[in-house]
Amino acid sequence: MRAGSRLAIGAVGVVAGAALLTGCGGAGSSGTDAPATSASGAGCAPVAGQQLIALQDDKKLQNSDNVIPAVNSKAANPQLIAALDKVSTSLDTPKLIQLNKAVNEDRKTPKVAAEEFASANNLTAGIAKGSGGDITVGAGNFAESQILGELYRIALTAAGYQVKVQQIGNRELYAPALEKGEIQVVPEYAATMAEFLNTKANGANAQPISSPDINTTVTALKTEGDKAGLTFGTPAAAQDQNAFAVTQAFADKYGVRTLSELAAKCSGSATVLGGPPECEQRPFCKPGLEKTYGLSVGKFSSLDQGGPLTKSGLRDGSISVGLIFSSDGAFATS
Repeated sequence: MRAGSRLAIGAVGVVAGAALLTGCGGAGSSGTDAPATSASGAGCAPVAGQQLIALQDDKKLQNSDNVIPAVNSKAANPQLIAALDKVSTSLDTPKLIQLNKAVNEDRKTPKVAAEEFASANNLTAGIAKGSGGDITVGAGNFAESQILGELYRIALTAAGYQVKVQQIGNRELYAPALEKGEIQVVPEYAATMAEFLNTKANGANAQPISSPDINTTVTALKTEGDKAGLTFGTPAAAQDQNAFAVTQAFADKYGVRTLSELAAKCSGSATVLGGPPECEQRPFCKPGLEKTYGLSVGKFSSLDQGGPLTKSGLRDGSISVGLIFSSDGAFATS
């Protein structure tokens, strides 16, 4: 289970940081289908195809899970933050998709993928070199976090630091290490980290503080971070959040590019939604599509969370639309 599941389908907060990180795993790997639900209209039957596209979340169902550097406040200084911010300013979602593709599909190591990206995008240009010191960058137990950790290593090395990247595991492991200063830097995700800190401080039923607006989310994140001894840099344009994917062939056949168009044209019995078992109950998944967009599907297929079962279901024409992550390498066009 990738630790980047974050707010994926969680209610809020601790689900993003705990239950889904450790509890999903292969729970949706049975491939069994939930009972069909009533849906008026014909709907849109699945269309097989290899190329996947993410439908635009035009009504902002998902919160702003932009990549953002998290730093132990005792280690934070302008030199270090400026170097990390250089990574943020160099990274958007299409570039993150290509980085994930390089590792997950082209089988490059995170270190090699990061170094190639840094060279191609002049990542270290303009980074001032100072007195530095020893820095440990923590990374989660999934490829994207490890890639980001390597990008932070490259930028911080250029700033004069002696940097080690250490893979630690999920947020429940690396967040305490970051707060204690056992590691100094971690690549994080704005909305998910905001809710993780929120529920840690205020309880599992705390009112959510993240938002589809990144500025609102970062303001709330920094407020919670101050309480935990954490400092945050500039968020990247790159996001890794829920995305509802269809095949390019499906989008072309039915003329859909947004979730609003999907709801308007494809609500009905032939439409099959695929995702992890929790999708049927979580507000950022099936209930969110119903409430925010008015989408009605004929059947829900219980698969996995942004993993190979969901992507295979899309490509082989078993499901019409599936939940995967917005920075998944499957969205790469080359």
